[in-house]
Amino acid sequence: MSNLLGIPETKLPVDPAVSVLEQGVDPRDVARSYPASSIAWATLAEDALDDGDAIEGYAFARTGYHRGLDSLRKAGWRGQGPVPWEHEPNRGFLRSLAALSTAAGAIGETEEQRRCADFLRDSSATGARELGL
Repeated sequence: MSNLLGIPETKLPVDPAVSVLEQGVDPRDVARSYPASSIAWATLAEDALDDGDAIEGYAFARTGYHRGLDSLRKAGWRGQGPVPWEHEPNRGFLRSLAALSTAAGAIGETEEQRRCADFLRDSSATGARELGL
């Protein structure tokens, strides 16, 4: 989908937690060291959901989502506009948003599930496709 409103893309700065996760450090330790990192919380959420724990997945995803919103606002985001998947530092927020949609659906929060999926598609159609939403 093209950006018909002409709102500039928001691109987050590089997240140092990514390289720590890539080294195989436990995501819980990464979240303790980098609590503002959406990618750390997204990884915890995805792991919990993979393990069948929707409640824990929901809590981790919501944390990653809110930390991501904080980061987006610091980067100049005004509540709308593209957050491109193609810019890797944005993926922590987008993955948290996808995990939140999935976890919300798993606990019966269908309105939130739909709202988060729509938000993801509006932010990054590519990200939504990559993340299966």
